Amino acid sequence: MTQIQLSKADQASLIETAHAAADAARVVTLAYFRGTALATESKLKTGFDPVTVADRAAEQEMRKVISEMRPDDAIHGEEFGPKSGTSGLTWVLDPIDGTRGFISGTPTWGVLIACRDEVQVQLGVIDQPYIGERFFGGFGQASLTGPHGDEQLSVRKNVALKDAIIFTTFPEVGTENDRQAFENVSKKCKLTRFGMDCYAYALLAAGQVDLVIEAGLQPYDILGPIGVIEAAGGLVTDWQGNSAINGGRIVAAGSKSLLDECLAHLKNA
Repeated sequence: MTQIQLSKADQASLIETAHAAADAARVVTLAYFRGTALATESKLKTGFDPVTVADRAAEQEMRKVISEMRPDDAIHGEEFGPKSGTSGLTWVLDPIDGTRGFISGTPTWGVLIACRDEVQVQLGVIDQPYIGERFFGGFGQASLTGPHGDEQLSVRKNVALKDAIIFTTFPEVGTENDRQAFENVSKKCKLTRFGMDCYAYALLAAGQVDLVIEAGLQPYDILGPIGVIEAAGGLVTDWQGNSAINGGRIVAAGSKSLLDECLAHLKNA
């Protein structure tokens, strides 16, 4: 597998493209958010895994922007699958992470954008259009642009498990065994909060919370957060401490010591 070394010009092009794609998705998602006639379908024959016209329209707009600005890059989106490229770089898109929150009117969903090579995430974006917050990470940058202006992102360090604030989307995701493993960690933490979807990862990068544990994730669910969290000084792995680039069971932490403490309770799950 090839890890691509990018020039400053290439980095600048990728950053510009990521922001342009996020801008395009903002326009579309805000046009539908808290509307009264949002068409919603379920991807599952049994159960409820929602997708809306907003998901599809936002991804189409992002794909259009990326194809115009970076025509040689591949694209893999949640709603429309893969488009091949020749540059060795792939844009991974989740147009609305947290569709359940979106259709419920809660402002905790987000637009996720990542650019990766075969080995690592080069950059990541978590964008919350309604609040107007954009979390960006990559190429030595870790930034939040929002109502308070421009800020640098930095995870919270030197937090022990007993003092940690932990987030999860359980019980919506994962198996019963996955959930039990999470609860084994959760009961050792100071505070547990549920839901939030990708916004939990954004809060970790901003130093507001310390751990996020989830399961059953696809790459488009986690690659954007990986880019942001790693740039802010945090770590994201699977439950065995390996790369999380392919999704699955995920733990994100603000420090190596906290990650190790958490993994000690998850590795046997």
